[in-house]
Amino acid sequence: MATICHGPQILISAGVLRGRKGTSYAGIRDDMVNAGVEWVDEPVVIDGNWVSSRHPGDLYAWMREFVKNLTGE
Repeated sequence: MATICHGPQILISAGVLRGRKGTSYAGIRDDMVNAGVEWVDEPVVIDGNWVSSRHPGDLYAWMREFVKNLTGE
């Protein structure tokens, strides 16, 4: 699963982020933390099957890591 920018808001609503480590657009940092995420300000964060990034400027790193996650590299 991969999210970028405001994408984690769907996962917040689904209640599936507690105990995970990830990142997002800084504007929803508090929402992430309140949902139980260990939020970090990095271009890409990998936590198991979840690859997250902050904003479109991180697309290069996000997609590289997401493809690695999909292919098992």
